[in-house]
Amino acid sequence: MFDRAAVTPPKIRRGINGPNIAERYNVLGPNAGRILDRVTVRPELTPSSPRRRAVRLVAGIAAVALLVAGCQDTPEDGGVTANQNTIRLYGSDGNMIGSFGGSFKDEPGMLAGMKGTTPLNPLTDEFRQRLKAVDGALEDYNYAGETYDAVVIAALAAETAKATDGASVAKYIPSVTVSSGTNSVTCDTIKACMDAIRAGKDIAYRGPTIRRGGMTDKGDPSTASYGTLTFGRDNKIDQSKTEFVNSGDDKTQYKDTVPAPPRGGGAKPPPLKIGALLPKTGGLAIAGPPIFAGANLAIKEINEAGGGNGVLGSPVVWVDGDDGTDPAKAAKQMDDHINAGVQVVIGASASGISKAVIPKAVAAKVAMISPTATADELTGIDDKGFFFRTAPPDKLQAKALTDVIMRYGAQKVAIIARDDAYGKGLLDNVSGELKANGVKAENIKTLTYASKEQYKPDDFTKQVNDAVGFKPEAILVVGFEESSNVIKGIAAKGIRFRD
Repeated sequence: MFDRAAVTPPKIRRGINGPNIAERYNVLGPNAGRILDRVTVRPELTPSSPRRRAVRLVAGIAAVALLVAGCQDTPEDGGVTANQNTIRLYGSDGNMIGSFGGSFKDEPGMLAGMKGTTPLNPLTDEFRQRLKAVDGALEDYNYAGETYDAVVIAALAAETAKATDGASVAKYIPSVTVSSGTNSVTCDTIKACMDAIRAGKDIAYRGPTIRRGGMTDKGDPSTASYGTLTFGRDNKIDQSKTEFVNSGDDKTQYKDTVPAPPRGGGAKPPPLKIGALLPKTGGLAIAGPPIFAGANLAIKEINEAGGGNGVLGSPVVWVDGDDGTDPAKAAKQMDDHINAGVQVVIGASASGISKAVIPKAVAAKVAMISPTATADELTGIDDKGFFFRTAPPDKLQAKALTDVIMRYGAQKVAIIARDDAYGKGLLDNVSGELKANGVKAENIKTLTYASKEQYKPDDFTKQVNDAVGFKPEAILVVGFEESSNVIKGIAAKGIRFRD
């Protein structure tokens, strides 16, 4: 979850499946780059000259001063510097959101320099303007593209299946994103895709985030783009510093034979109903506006592309809903959707919530497409072919996040994460990537806090004390809105975050 609007042209970096990070980023000590200027002795200053002796004295004092300064800046045990108590602060997609800064209204500039990653594509100005037309108050575009693509893919799958029941739609979801042969066309607008389907062609949909490759046979994106984001002194994402890095492999795309769509001529199916299982309340409510904007824009454009009759001659119906960033609330919302005849659900927002409600979707034969759930374990979950996602799994984000941490040379890292599928998944993956890139196991401290609906600031005291006591060079915080308490707790210990 992240800010996508780039003020300056985006910086595109190499893919993260290339050389070892330690080879790309020379891991240097904290005093790397310090240059001791030579004292130039002019020939006319002889060794016995008073002026020569004065130069020696000045040079000696300067050298001692530089040596003392160097010693003062050197971290003790490779950790927090003795004179400044500074570390580098990192986050992930759950808190690298422009609106996350709203939790720091009384702490101006506290987030300055915080860096992190999120699934992120460089959205076009034209697409951002279409989103703004739906919600003029948008401040960022986090997961708007993934949500738009999820809704469009569901509609294209229904049109291909010539049916709107969840089982039929699910059967075609991966295939409408993958080119399957000579009768296949790649299309990047809803109308072009719909026209191709109605002409009897197979399609490979390409949208704001489904770009380089389609879905895998497990229903995950085969390729992904990540943004590296930085908070500025106003506690908002500094858009001018956003960079992009590609990951994944389109060779992992869905390869099964695309099922032949049924012949036409049957009874007209009921309208396609798509239900929201997305965050309006709870810890991820701060990420909700662009997600809902993406969904509403897709519904609007699907219906417009069909001349008011978006899919199979009927307007697509959007059924609003809230997952509450809570499994129990999401389960209740899922029951309501099923009772209302919803055939496709967009959500849930978090991995743990998705995991909790997938059994309900399977039992009711409702297709689910999450635009935001990223835990690796969802790839192999027993979903009977009913769960998909347009957000990439965390094993890819972990590589990008480790890339960011390693480029600044950290060799001692503490990780504080939510104790749920999302938090634990990133914690384990980043720890593994750090070790694979030369960080010693004893120099990695992993800590978790309970995942629950309501928090108090002192819920994080032990984790903060343990992390600060570890004297790391960097701290990664993996969480949602509640993770602001972790950051404030670290700062309350006298720790400053490096800009």
